[in-house]
Amino acid sequence: MTTAPNKHSRPELAPWQYEIGGVVLGTGTYVPVGNVEGLGSPATRPQDADNTNSDGTTPGRDFYGPRSLRFEAGIKTPGDPVKAADILARLERALDTPDARTSPDGRHILRGRWPGHTTRRMYGRLRRMEATSTANAVHGWIPLDIEFVGLDDPRWYDDELSTLTLGLDQAARTDRADRTVDEAMGRPAACRRPPESKHRPADERPGWVTNHGDVPTHPSLRVHGPVTNPRIWNTATRRVLELGLSLREGEWVEMETRPGTCWALRNGTVNVANDLSPASRLDLFTLPPGRSEIAWSANDPSGTARLEVAWRSAYTTL
Repeated sequence: MTTAPNKHSRPELAPWQYEIGGVVLGTGTYVPVGNVEGLGSPATRPQDADNTNSDGTTPGRDFYGPRSLRFEAGIKTPGDPVKAADILARLERALDTPDARTSPDGRHILRGRWPGHTTRRMYGRLRRMEATSTANAVHGWIPLDIEFVGLDDPRWYDDELSTLTLGLDQAARTDRADRTVDEAMGRPAACRRPPESKHRPADERPGWVTNHGDVPTHPSLRVHGPVTNPRIWNTATRRVLELGLSLREGEWVEMETRPGTCWALRNGTVNVANDLSPASRLDLFTLPPGRSEIAWSANDPSGTARLEVAWRSAYTTL
């Protein structure tokens, strides 16, 4: 999946604000927003089947369809029609971005923030950006009809990317000093550090990851060589990704698990999905809500191979 480029750093959002294409909409901006439709549950795609020999319908699985968001907004720059026209042009350029509009893998990014929440984002397409009237444009007022459609996954994701880097040595890290002779012999030590009531030895293992959202999220994974037969698993879900290949120093394999973009590429170009074991399901490898642990194993005599994991916490609502 590719996203529309943003030539400027994405602005910080205040509560009740949205951003797309670098233009901030909502409270305290030049583009106030009235009603927003589509912030509830997305429309479902029921897989029901009519009973062929009797009344009624057999229920199937209910899947979510696209999430369509409709913004009732307007450009408001009293006495400054030039600024209003400039904001309108920026919004039109956001829709016209070729990277997001003409490529099947292209996506726009809609960012938003509600009170009490951090900024969250959704991936999809900006399908409509229309000035519904220009009667008062000379006075700096242009009403807008904006539609954004979340396509692959109608979830909201944390705007901040979380990352983790793991070497093959995943022993618990500790800053405690070496044991004294008395401790080694099992006798009380005069200088022993008092126990920490909230400390657990497992907390020091380096593979802990946290999805702060309320639904599973799909991570991106990259294995850097030199390494042979890497195997990655999540201790909570028991899902495994196992690759039967070898990587030289400087080579890598990147695996993407997001819906609609599941792939495994070597050095960014060569498809190595056929090297995945039958039990390795990219579409089912997720990080559940809360804390879980990522672990991996491989053959690497040099001890320099590493695994990089990147993810965004996933939410049902903005």
